[in-house]
Amino acid sequence: MEIFNPININLTKYLFFTGKGGVGKTSAACATAVTLADTGKKVLLISTDPASNLQDVFDTELNNKGVEIKEVPNLTVANLDPVQAAAEYRESVIAPYRGLMPESAIRNMEEQLSGSCTVEIAAFNEFSNFITDEKAEQEYDYIIFDTAPTGHTLRMLQLPSAWSNFISESTHGASCLGQLSGLEDKKDIYKKAVETLSNGNLTTLILVTRPEIGPLIEAERASGELSGIGVRNQSLVINGLFTEYDDEISKRYYIKQQKALSEMPIGLKNITTYVIPLRAYNITGIENVRLFLTGDKFKVRDEKINTNSLNYLKDIVDDLYDNGKKVIFTMGKGGVGKTTIAAAIALGLANKGKKVHLTTTDPAAHLKYIIKESKSITMSHIDEKAELKKYQDEVLSKARETMSEEDVAYVEEDLRSPCTQEIAVFRAFADIVEKSEDQIVVIDTAPTGHTLLLLESTQSYNKEISRSQGDIPKSAKKLLPRLKNSYETEVIIVTLPEATPVYEAMRLEEDLKRANINTKWWVINSSLYHTNTTNKMLSAKASNEIEWINKVDAHSDGKFAVISWSAEEINGNKLNELLK
Repeated sequence: MEIFNPININLTKYLFFTGKGGVGKTSAACATAVTLADTGKKVLLISTDPASNLQDVFDTELNNKGVEIKEVPNLTVANLDPVQAAAEYRESVIAPYRGLMPESAIRNMEEQLSGSCTVEIAAFNEFSNFITDEKAEQEYDYIIFDTAPTGHTLRMLQLPSAWSNFISESTHGASCLGQLSGLEDKKDIYKKAVETLSNGNLTTLILVTRPEIGPLIEAERASGELSGIGVRNQSLVINGLFTEYDDEISKRYYIKQQKALSEMPIGLKNITTYVIPLRAYNITGIENVRLFLTGDKFKVRDEKINTNSLNYLKDIVDDLYDNGKKVIFTMGKGGVGKTTIAAAIALGLANKGKKVHLTTTDPAAHLKYIIKESKSITMSHIDEKAELKKYQDEVLSKARETMSEEDVAYVEEDLRSPCTQEIAVFRAFADIVEKSEDQIVVIDTAPTGHTLLLLESTQSYNKEISRSQGDIPKSAKKLLPRLKNSYETEVIIVTLPEATPVYEAMRLEEDLKRANINTKWWVINSSLYHTNTTNKMLSAKASNEIEWINKVDAHSDGKFAVISWSAEEINGNKLNELLK
């Protein structure tokens, strides 16, 4: 596979970088922008990532209009804050109703417009202005976006019903209700933006991933979803490829990556693929950005971990046992190891004599390889696709009774949203918790605070305004108050010792706080710091973790555990090793 270097690639004017959080989208986008600007091209780089660290990368105060980078002539950088944009957009939609509708209805409208889909629409609104700006088109040779919109958002924008009064007059229990309310005047701009995105002569979508199973699967999903709506000019960049080893840890690191690449999803095999070698340093400062695509430097930071008494997973299990927790969630972004942590916690509590029910949305076959059922541990598997289909069918059958086909098409797209999937899965979780009154229930993958607030508010909102809603089962209604009871319920937040996963975990925690759900413990998974590797590259990377371990330490007031990176999949007896 060829090394990724934009100078040697025939690039389109618009470049969109996309991929899972923490795979290196921002680093790749910044390095591409600086490399092209250094060749004399005029470049505009725009980030719409809520976890953006562009200000750190360029060590410059940025805004949403664009700031010239003095160390890189020809480069202008704009940092759009989609969370702030979503807040402003939300208020613009709701303001006309304040004072006219009951406060409970206003609160529900606010929550309907608080999900990730609304943030994406607000981000799209911001960068559409750049895509369709004729002045920017003439001024810049390349316009580069860090973070592309998802296929769900783009499909939503293409539906006629998304722009009709249907939104403000009727809803259906799905969760993206009315993100486009109040944006009717932007319809033509959006149309042009979507057309530009799907024009292969103008736009390239660059999927960034890592040589790991989870990110590769996510890249395939994003590729297929975007191909399905006409965004077919795609390239794949595999970031962080490790090529040389000299101790046992580095050898295992190499083998693990090679195994993931040999099992690359079939949907990625026909995409033009490039690699960026693993770098030992954090991509901040112009010097490091310039070096990212061309070379390495090895500097072991002399920072120290602040705490003298690191916790282990065993300490979390002891705390859950001592405090009599009944419902335990592991929560975090995809790929951080939630399923393994959930299995280890279940085993730890079973070892203390508790009866435990472990449930997950992870494929059942995979969970069986991690942990076996026993006298103390029963297991169940929630099929996300089946639950989503069941919920979709229920809502659509109601919708078809009163709606036109065009409006039903909008409902169908709305029902593909991430929030809707969470609602469907949550209903299945609720049924399991209901059946397990006499056991501790450990649940891998919790719904966000936004989803919980949606479920909660629908009941009162339904009385205020005549709307057809997806019904909430009694088990879900009973579970909502239970989740807020901190004596009974605990959410364990799982992350990795890196910038983006930590910031994303903090946003998840804020989300839960809005729903009055308490979190206490954090788990930092897959840490190289504790492997004691002597490999120059990996030991330098390990030293970069200290900053994020210290940040989690301060944020959680010391209530966190660190788990070492492992070459093997952790299962069976290895779960007991996590509990030592």
